[in-house]
Formats: sequence, C-alpha cells, structure tokens
Amino acid sequence: MSLTYLESVVVGAFQGFSELFPISSLGHSVLIPALVGGRWARDLSVSAPESPYLAFIVGLHVATAAALLVFFWRDWVAIIGGFFTSIRRRSLADPYQRLAWLIIIATIPVGLAGLALEHLFRTTLGKPVPAAAFLVVNGLVLLAGERLRRRAPVAVLAGQAEAVAAGGLTMGDVAAERRAAREAGQDVHSGPVADGRLAGLSVRSALAVGSAQILALLPGISRSGSAMVAGLFRGLSHEDAARFSFLLATPVILAAGVLKIPDLFGPLGAGIHGQVLVGSIASFVTAYLSVRYLTRYFRTRTLTPFAIYSIALGAGALVWLAVH
Repeated sequence: MSLTYLESVVVGAFQGFSELFPISSLGHSVLIPALVGGRWARDLSVSAPESPYLAFIVGLHVATAAALLVFFWRDWVAIIGGFFTSIRRRSLADPYQRLAWLIIIATIPVGLAGLALEHLFRTTLGKPVPAAAFLVVNGLVLLAGERLRRRAPVAVLAGQAEAVAAGGLTMGDVAAERRAAREAGQDVHSGPVADGRLAGLSVRSALAVGSAQILALLPGISRSGSAMVAGLFRGLSHEDAARFSFLLATPVILAAGVLKIPDLFGPLGAGIHGQVLVGSIASFVTAYLSVRYLTRYFRTRTLTPFAIYSIALGAGALVWLAVH
C-alpha cells in the first residue's frame, strides 16, 4: 500500500471529528476513498483481510482517544481514583466510585462483541455500498431517537436519575437543584455536578447505553450516535447522553487501538509511519475541537441536523456509486 501525506491528513481530520460527531467515522473512512476514486480508492480499503489502511485507521483511533483523555482529564483522574477507592473501601458511596463501575460494566458488551465480530463485519460490510446504506440507517436511528426519547427530566445529583424517571422528582425539583448548584458556584455542565448526574444511572441503563455501541461495528452506524439515542431512551438529556457516550468511547477506542498498534510495527505499517504520525496529529486536533464544541452544542440542541446529514450523504453516495 502507498499512502500519501495528503490522504493521511484528510482521512485523519475526518476521523477525528466523525468519531465524535454522530455521523460514523468508519462509514466516512470507507466512503471518502470510494467517492474520490482513483488512487484513493486503491490505497484506502478497510475490507481487505490484511489491510494496511486499517492499521493506519487504528493509529488515528488512538489519537482520538488521547484527545478525549486530554479534554476529560480531570474527570478521568477522579473516575480512576474512585475505582481504586471503591476496591479498597468496598464501597460505592461516592459518585465517582459508582461512575467508574458503571463505565466498566457498560464497556463489557461492546468489548466482547468487538473481539468476536469486528473482523467479520469489516471484511463483509466494509465496502462503499453497505457503508452508504448504513449511513442512511444511522440518520433514521437518530431521528427515531429524537421522536421517541423519554421526556423525563434528568437529575442533578447522584442517585436521583432513577427517581426522576420513576416520577419521584418533578421538573421544579430538578430546576431547583440546578439553581442551587449555580448559586454555590458549581458548573452544572461539567465536573462533579455533571458526573454526579451520570452516576445516578442504574446498572441496567448503563448496560443499555454501552450495548448500543455494538451497532457501530457496522460501517455507517455511529458509536456516539447509537449511545446517545440509548441514553435519550433511558431518560438522559442530550447534554448528559453526549457526555456519557464520550466517557464510554474513551476506553473502547483506546483498547481497540492498543490491540492493533503492534500491526503498525510489522509488515502492515512498513513505509507509512510518517503518514500515521501526521494523520494522528490531524485526528487529535479535530477530535479535541469536536468534543469541545459538542459538549456545548448538546446543552441546547438535538441530533436532528446530524440525522439529516447522514441520510443525505448516504443516499447521495448510493446514487453516485450506482451511476459510476
């Protein structure tokens, strides 16, 4: 395989933002080369059994995970600390202790499914036409999530989310909690207050959100989008559903990268180390900017624009591929 620096920068930049925007990074990684055609279509294929392009994509995923770690570094320090204190004290009294275990439990299904199904799905479905079709499906799933999402307000403090969903708290209660947090000088959109809301999820809800990420093994289905839709179904706000999807994505993406990174130092990575580095830098920058933007965007806005984009791109790609 011959991978140019232009190809690496373009694909890296698309990977960084499409992994976090609910529009499917794998779908874009498959479709962009096919739509450009020529050398790009020859060089950049993820469906080959031993694909150097796949090794390159893995390097980009590690960069994306690194961007998430940098953005949420304070949260991860507290979450990791909560994990170890929960073991030492055999307690889940602290919100970060509970959140650590919710993330672990929610990550198990997609981890097992990835090990069992990733190769099969990539080699059989990692082609332009299936990717375009699944991108349309992705848009429909996002629209369905908006239309059918549970309307329950989300709690502010740990342990309250299920009470809200069950009707134990009112909109007024939640608004009062938010006002109290603001008056105390706390940021209700990030840090302990936001993480405390997520820690109030039940194990069943966390499993549902984590399991939804399995759909992202299909090229064209977004990991963050499927997780967000599941979060909306479980009563999370857009803001908290996005936050939880980003926290869940970090260990999943990082683990997948660590498992595949050795490929970059074998025959599959021969001659493309420079391109991997340049692409990874582009991926890191766009991923960091994306998560910074999206954490603000979902405070007041919805998945609908991304649904429209996915349907339009997928349908347009199907037409283009049919006539070329």
